[in-house]
Amino acid sequence: MRVGLIGATGWLGSALGAGLLARGILAPGELLLLNRSGPQPNYHGHANVTWARNAAELVAQSDVIVVSVRPEDWPGLDLRAAGRLVLSFMAGIGAATLACCGGRIVRAMPNAAAEIGASYSPFWAGPGVTAADRATVRRLLSAIGSTDELETEAQIDLMTALPGSGATYPALMAVAMAAFMRARGIPEAIAWRAAEAAVVGGARLLEDRITEAPALLAAYRAYRGTTAAGLDAAEAAGFPQAIETALAAATEKARTMTQTTAPT
Repeated sequence: MRVGLIGATGWLGSALGAGLLARGILAPGELLLLNRSGPQPNYHGHANVTWARNAAELVAQSDVIVVSVRPEDWPGLDLRAAGRLVLSFMAGIGAATLACCGGRIVRAMPNAAAEIGASYSPFWAGPGVTAADRATVRRLLSAIGSTDELETEAQIDLMTALPGSGATYPALMAVAMAAFMRARGIPEAIAWRAAEAAVVGGARLLEDRITEAPALLAAYRAYRGTTAAGLDAAEAAGFPQAIETALAAATEKARTMTQTTAPT
């Protein structure tokens, strides 16, 4: 199997390329690359990957095409991929638009944790996608983390808002926490370490047991200590509603993008 990766040096494309090579999912000779800045002499430690001059050349030599570019760059690709499996990482570019390339369409939504092989990248498969195609998609996405198949394309917009956001909401919390500490005289370096302990350490505690989060909150509340006081104040200030509002806004943005780019 030869995989063509469009956007090979972008954030997600580079992470996928690195993961495929590092995990031995693809040999360097099975990977064809295309980007806007041109070939690089060393791609994640490999000099014997193939760089295509344009999308047409990449398609001609590939069995599977991965499109990892900004949504606004999609029209300029003029991709023609009849008979190929096309895996899109683009938010807001719907299957109806992607299908104009002639390929079998799968949409997936990785996030920035792909850099460390920890992205949750759910996917949706369009009409004509076979069981073998699905196995290929799962194999490719395993290079950057885990995946599940979604039932409807509309669910991709929801995944764009939540797992697709990657570390943004934890980062937002960390910034607010560090700012609170600095405003009260804590040195900057210590303020950031305290925020890291709360955000990163807390995440580790929940890793592989996320469904226990409600029980963890209940245990803190039952103790009626300082953490319970903080939880009560956060809820009273609208913290859960703020998260819901943020996710709804991101989902609506994804839906609006899809409508804007759909063929007329």
